[in-house]
Amino acid sequence: MASRRVLGLGLLASIQIASPGFAQGTPAPAPIAPAAPAEQVPGSKAEVRLTFAPLVRKTAPAVVNVYAARRVPVRSPFAGDPFFEQFFGRGENRVRRESSLGSGVIVDSSGLVVTNQHVIADADEVRVALADGREFDAQILLKDEQADLAVLKIESDEAFPSVVIADSDTAEIGDLVLAIGNPFGIGQTVTNGIVSALARTHVGVNDVGYFIQTDAAINPGNSGGALIDMRGELVGVNTAIFSRSGGSNGIGFAIPANMVRAFAAAAKEGRAFERPYIGASFVPVTADIAEALGLERPTGALVQAVRSDTPADAAGLREGDVILSMNGFPVENPDTLGYRLATAGLGGEADLEVLASGGKREDVRIALASAPEKPARDERTLDGETPFAGATIANLSPRLAGELDMAQTATGVVVTGVVRNSPAARLGLRPKDIIVSLNGQDLASTQELEDDAASSRRGWRIEVDRAGQRLVQSVR
Repeated sequence: MASRRVLGLGLLASIQIASPGFAQGTPAPAPIAPAAPAEQVPGSKAEVRLTFAPLVRKTAPAVVNVYAARRVPVRSPFAGDPFFEQFFGRGENRVRRESSLGSGVIVDSSGLVVTNQHVIADADEVRVALADGREFDAQILLKDEQADLAVLKIESDEAFPSVVIADSDTAEIGDLVLAIGNPFGIGQTVTNGIVSALARTHVGVNDVGYFIQTDAAINPGNSGGALIDMRGELVGVNTAIFSRSGGSNGIGFAIPANMVRAFAAAAKEGRAFERPYIGASFVPVTADIAEALGLERPTGALVQAVRSDTPADAAGLREGDVILSMNGFPVENPDTLGYRLATAGLGGEADLEVLASGGKREDVRIALASAPEKPARDERTLDGETPFAGATIANLSPRLAGELDMAQTATGVVVTGVVRNSPAARLGLRPKDIIVSLNGQDLASTQELEDDAASSRRGWRIEVDRAGQRLVQSVR
């Protein structure tokens, strides 16, 4: 007779069958030894008491709540309407107070707080609340929309608890991490998880395009909070989540600590955060390009264009070259290269491994310089009876291109702002549009565009470069 024993679902099953039919005296087969369990229960009292509590006690006091407020004028609905003003008066413009809530982390005992730029964007007042309940006014030292980072200074002379900024390049997939912040404004909350992925790009949060992914629960209000490793060091600043409902689905993104370090250093030194300028533009390497170049897989940053008299030109980079690594770190795509440049800082040099267009691998050293402002931007707002009235234009230099998050090789006259309901707005002009030509004549400066627009009387034929797409429009 056969007997069978099956353990519950999720546990390793041990099955033994004793079947008749063996000849008398024939030894029965030896029972199969059960496999060693993949997981074990705690084997000692010390293991039972394993906890993240000591790590939380060490780091949580340095994680703060950030309250930002701004005053927004509210226009009376009767303003500008003669009929309603006759009965209800002009009405006074009121001011509405808008507030936002996020998190931050103290990275220096003097009271330097790193948070996300979107937490304090356009704020008139910023306050910081510590984990012990004390609140302080804070000053915005530095903010950058493209990096989505901001540094605040707590207005106090006392020493504050802070966390050490880790080397995020040492993080590995599978590392345990803690996310500390203030989700939904309910108060400081700690969640744990692992590093799910590294070097995530195309997240659509900022221009860095290089994130640490974690499955630690991150929710609205966690923005600017700390992602802590098991050494109690800051490995990233929590920034965004991937969610269809607005809640945590286990896919969160943090700005790597090395980017945070470079940004905080600029704020502490009282300077702007600048990305090195090399004077070249890049595109990803596709599978077809990789096959044509003899690469095993699509990786690297393909040089699309090189501007003359720039560090890239001096280093010998040419169109068609592929940058494979920088300072020993692999370059998977242009976003990775941008991150490596941003964290390298200004004034030094970087070592690049380059696959030249001829198929030879070369080591290239390139200077990390500040972007020049040549030509001078000469920013001006146009007026008069032209379709450009209401547009603010400037001469596009490498420095301005960096500020606008445009290609470093872009040149021409760029639109930096458009007044609402103006002729320029009705024409369809947008910020970052490059006005290439007017009435068939290429434009070299803002002065030339203003003069040519005013001198035209019959009409205007306008050619605009919008993110690489050429648009032509005629106006009479």
